[in-house]
Amino acid sequence: MGTFSSIKDRLFGGAPARRASASETPSLESEVSATLGGANAEPQSLMRPEPVDVAALLDAAAERSGRPLDWRHSTADLLTALGVDSGLAAREDLAGELGYPGDRRDTATMDIWLRKALLNALAENGGKVPRELLD
Repeated sequence: MGTFSSIKDRLFGGAPARRASASETPSLESEVSATLGGANAEPQSLMRPEPVDVAALLDAAAERSGRPLDWRHSTADLLTALGVDSGLAAREDLAGELGYPGDRRDTATMDIWLRKALLNALAENGGKVPRELLD
């Protein structure tokens, strides 16, 4: 499984019929749903007619981290909020997976492109992302 698939599963959860085992990390959506709806709340991924609110899930993940993460402006912070490796090698791999056309040695340019490409890919796969983060 690629890094993007891991990110997507972390945000949206896996297949609706699949339940997480004790060793699997629940989706952020399930965690937020359970927190907001109580212990007996069903994860929205089982009953979701609307897109997943990516910004709300990332805001909640950043807050739960206890660190000052600025995921809206930092690719590394976005990945850290999700509990995904945010090191340079991982970002380079993700950039390749998402089709980065530039020089990966120019990490500042790559990171700006990567954050936007990642949010666009999440929007294309069922996420609701504020328009200003997609352009």
